[in-house]
Amino acid sequence: MTTVLIVDDQSLQRYAFRILLESAPEVTMVGEAAHGSEAVRLTAELRPDVVLMDIRMPGMDGIEATRRIVAAGDRSRILVLTTFDLDEYVHAALRAGASGFLLKDVRPEELLAGIRAVAVGDAVIAPALTRRILDEYAQHVPQPVDTTAQEARLRGLTEREREILVAIGKGWTNGEISAHFVVAESTVKSHVRSILAKIGARDRIQAVIFAYDLGLARPKSG
Repeated sequence: MTTVLIVDDQSLQRYAFRILLESAPEVTMVGEAAHGSEAVRLTAELRPDVVLMDIRMPGMDGIEATRRIVAAGDRSRILVLTTFDLDEYVHAALRAGASGFLLKDVRPEELLAGIRAVAVGDAVIAPALTRRILDEYAQHVPQPVDTTAQEARLRGLTEREREILVAIGKGWTNGEISAHFVVAESTVKSHVRSILAKIGARDRIQAVIFAYDLGLARPKSG
């Protein structure tokens, strides 16, 4: 059973999510929060597997709430739900520690699949889609990033792990990496797990952001 905390400042939106979760036998809602500070408190209290996090809320927004939940070391994983065309904060939310995001108009079955994926430690977004999204939002997140700690972790990678990290940053799937380096896909998965552990990334999306921050992958020009 996967436990979920719903965080959204709109009561109608929370109601819609609640009805959906109640229809799925493998998922149970353990609480609701209407703003970020309440989300932080309830996450610490209820320890849900997944937090469905809105970004734009009065008071503490979803980005800061995500940052605080992750910093507290809670096992809960954050799935951001956003209106992609309007929301310019997705990249910041992912950097804060979210494990992925979906659009608020996502189909019910896709949302449930996303919850299940995040709950077991996977990223919700396909690598190629992640690249396109970061290509878009990297243009809107100009603040400098202190890369001292990242560079130290990068030095802990083997040469092959660094090559695969670059490939992850380019949005390649495990299958594409396997074909390019002529190794078994199971070997690629083993390398990815090692890379995530060494760079301190919670999932593949965080690895992409890590690669972006260090300039190993760059947004498309033009």
